[in-house]
Amino acid sequence: MQFYKMMLSRGAKRSIETLCRRVSVPIHSEYGCSTRTYSSEASPLDHMSLIKKLRERTSAPIKEVKSALIDCNWNLEDAQKELRKRGVALASKKASRAAAEGLLALSLNDKKAVVIELNCETDFVARNEIFQYLASSLAKLALSTEASEQVTGPFSIGLQGLENLKINFDHPKLSGETTVQNAITEVAAMMGENVKLRRGFAVPLSNPGVISTYLHTCPHPGLGRIAGILSLEVEDENAPLDAVKRVGSELAMHVVAAKPLFLTKEHVSSDAVQNEREILKSQAESSGRPQAAIENMVEGRLRKYFEEVVLMEQKFIVNDTINVKTLLSELSKEVGTPVKVGNFLRMEVGEGFQRADAPEALAEAA
Repeated sequence: MQFYKMMLSRGAKRSIETLCRRVSVPIHSEYGCSTRTYSSEASPLDHMSLIKKLRERTSAPIKEVKSALIDCNWNLEDAQKELRKRGVALASKKASRAAAEGLLALSLNDKKAVVIELNCETDFVARNEIFQYLASSLAKLALSTEASEQVTGPFSIGLQGLENLKINFDHPKLSGETTVQNAITEVAAMMGENVKLRRGFAVPLSNPGVISTYLHTCPHPGLGRIAGILSLEVEDENAPLDAVKRVGSELAMHVVAAKPLFLTKEHVSSDAVQNEREILKSQAESSGRPQAAIENMVEGRLRKYFEEVVLMEQKFIVNDTINVKTLLSELSKEVGTPVKVGNFLRMEVGEGFQRADAPEALAEAA
């Protein structure tokens, strides 16, 4: 008798579960029938295949992929749309979170170099191939845009105008045409982090010469965490440029390593010089030396200050027996025409993040 009761109980359980599948509606019971819609047409192997396909399409976490498929009755297209809806909502919630990691993406042609900073929350996302693809695509798009007016020095790229532009992607997980802002939101949804286009700058070449660039901590060409851009201008447009290109590449690396703030001493504001002089004088007076000696100490330390912050006065990192001014003088003799630095720019991921979104290091010739 006990055996027949047990068999009857199992049969009833199977009947209820079968009914649940057929009606495909939420049913609560002691037998544990799922509270979500369920399709009995696909086998477990089919379910695994759908999960894999949706994961490959979206890069969403497996838990979210499976949840979306179950909610959409294992319909792949509907589940993909559902994931995008969830992702956009999630990205919106995370938009206020700090995003100080990320990458710089650089793109250039013969007349201009452009660098943009795309931020995320963690270094893990910065190493993601989709994030890197987006950063590179944004730099190329920024390079293709024209400035509203002719400028001779580094200038900021209008982010609002860039975010409203259309962009075409050709990537397994990012394809078709959309706006830059929508693309950033979509990648933020994929990554599960706040993704933000923070800033961008362009360095034009106003006269004959070359634009040289250097990227530090470079995971792929055109990407890095610190960027140096420098233009060298030649007076004679017919001058050979091989040596100019070589020195330009070395000076772009020098800008990254030496962190100059000004091109020449004349570009240092009188207020900055006076402030530095007062600080140095106060330090020298504490030594108790005579006034004449104090004046000499101040002038010596002021020269040292210029050597630290002024590009033309800095020791050349490749050969510290000469400064940059001497290097350019020797280069001018080699190519047979005067060579000068037109503009330079240095950018680093996350710099000044806690203080403001303004650039920390931007310099140009007058």
